Amino acid sequence: MAAKLKKSRLTGGVLAAAVALTGGYEGLRTVAYRDPIGIPTICFGETRGVRMGDRATADQCRILLGSRLREFEAGMVACLDRPESIPDGAYIAALDLTYNIGTGAFCKSTLRRKLNAGDIAGACEEFPRWNKAGGVEWPGLTRRRAEERELCRAGFKGAGA
Repeated sequence: MAAKLKKSRLTGGVLAAAVALTGGYEGLRTVAYRDPIGIPTICFGETRGVRMGDRATADQCRILLGSRLREFEAGMVACLDRPESIPDGAYIAALDLTYNIGTGAFCKSTLRRKLNAGDIAGACEEFPRWNKAGGVEWPGLTRRRAEERELCRAGFKGAGA
């Protein structure tokens, strides 16, 4: 799959915006807790390898968030045909969604299919569909998806569409 490797866009303003969006919605928790569906979580929504009782410093959490965003970006771009053609706002919104729902769910989504078809406007309208966890609609996810949708739309409009 070497042909699928693409250059990271997580630098400068794109990285700062992604960290602010994802970190802001995930929130910083330095002691492990259970998320709304019971999964042990720490830092900015990190679940991989987390056990109840785990602790981390704020600095460790910030470093982990940057690292994990890059991992999720790699997974996201692996299933995008032309990630470089996606406007920054839509790209950041899609990355935040991917971080929140997982690469597998993103890669199977209609949102991803619309991005690959070049239908950025249509992709932006898909964000509100992802406001459930464990089959339950969560107000925080509804707000998060609304912000992602607006960020996606702003980036699309800013791209001259």
